[in-house]
Amino acid sequence: MTQTTEAAAVRQPPKPTRTRVHRAWFVAAVTFVTIIGAAAFRSVPGLLIDPLHDEFDWSRGTIGAAVSVNLALYGLTAPFAAALMDRFGIRRVVAVALTVIAAGSWLTVWMTAAWQLMLCWGLLVGLGSGSMALAFAATVTNRWFTERRGLVSGILTAASASGQLIFLPLLSWIIDRYDWRPAAVTVALAALAVVPFVWLLLHDHPADVGQKPYGAAEFVPKPPPVPGAARRAVTVLLSAARTGPFWLLAGTFAICGASTNGLIQTHFIPAAHDHHMPVQAAASLLAVIGVFDVVGTIASGWFTDRFEPRRLLAVYYALRGVSLMFLPLLLGPAVHPPMIFFIVFYGLDWVATVPPTLALCREQYGEDSAIVFGWALASHQVGAALVAFLGGVARDTFGSYDVVWYASGALCAAAALMALVIRRRAASEVAVG
Repeated sequence: MTQTTEAAAVRQPPKPTRTRVHRAWFVAAVTFVTIIGAAAFRSVPGLLIDPLHDEFDWSRGTIGAAVSVNLALYGLTAPFAAALMDRFGIRRVVAVALTVIAAGSWLTVWMTAAWQLMLCWGLLVGLGSGSMALAFAATVTNRWFTERRGLVSGILTAASASGQLIFLPLLSWIIDRYDWRPAAVTVALAALAVVPFVWLLLHDHPADVGQKPYGAAEFVPKPPPVPGAARRAVTVLLSAARTGPFWLLAGTFAICGASTNGLIQTHFIPAAHDHHMPVQAAASLLAVIGVFDVVGTIASGWFTDRFEPRRLLAVYYALRGVSLMFLPLLLGPAVHPPMIFFIVFYGLDWVATVPPTLALCREQYGEDSAIVFGWALASHQVGAALVAFLGGVARDTFGSYDVVWYASGALCAAAALMALVIRRRAASEVAVG
């Protein structure tokens, strides 16, 4: 009789705290602020290329290599971070990641050799930022929401752009007025400032506060910790890699990274400076991309809840490719209306690809979707890393970035075609575990 009573008690959820707004929205808000705070490091690479080149006489290819290590680790860490969140909880993983980012950024102040840039900004910041990647947003969305997932994933993805909007003008002003070192310290302080909010307010699961996920019909018990995080991440990869949709998703997302983080975020400011545009003006244009990225990504999440994600991806990549083909004609010493049009147009499409890509991962891979998305993000960042490095090499070799803009535009056209051939998968076919 005692065992029966105890079993019944286990099945019953704790009484939820009465609140007019579902707790999931508070968790999403804390996640949004966390990603904004961590976005400071995403704003720096393009601003550092010219100052480091001038001070240390390092080639742009060398600096681009350090940025590429950062971008690659950002992606390759993501699937393991998603598995670690299942094992140790979201707040622990994110708090440690923010601390590692702060340490890596702070240590760059004392560097004197290129290998130290590789170590601090490439390795430490890359590992920390990978744990703060979009797999973090995917994990929060999957745990706390069963409805409005597309909208929430769009909002959380837009948080990174919001951080770019805040930090790019600030960091470019600091570098222009003082030096790049105070900017690196600012990044470290911004990452540390978010840690208390994460530790105190970011709950791991709705069951922790006695609530159902938003939109769920029934209470969902908190699953036990999943041991073997690294093994699970690799197992999920090996399973997903046997399916065609994974390679199409990974390929399209690699091109997404190549044409955004690797290209525009890393090389737009030095490319504009090559055409005698002031650095602060170029940084402000990137910040404006962040403004419209917020709008475009949230709108993309809304569209993803209502329209076929494959077609959305094809449209996004096709439009991005066309815009990149025109960019070499628009760069100049002054900001003119056609450039403003490009910035608005490109900003709306910057990471609009994330909500439909995440939706396709959920459709194809079920409960493993966050880890699969983490591996897709790894391909995104590998693509970004290649272009961050090759873009710098192209600039050193040809004296301009034109060939990189055209090549990226052609890749986007290929991604549009790849998105259209991803097959639909019925819910009964979705592999779980």
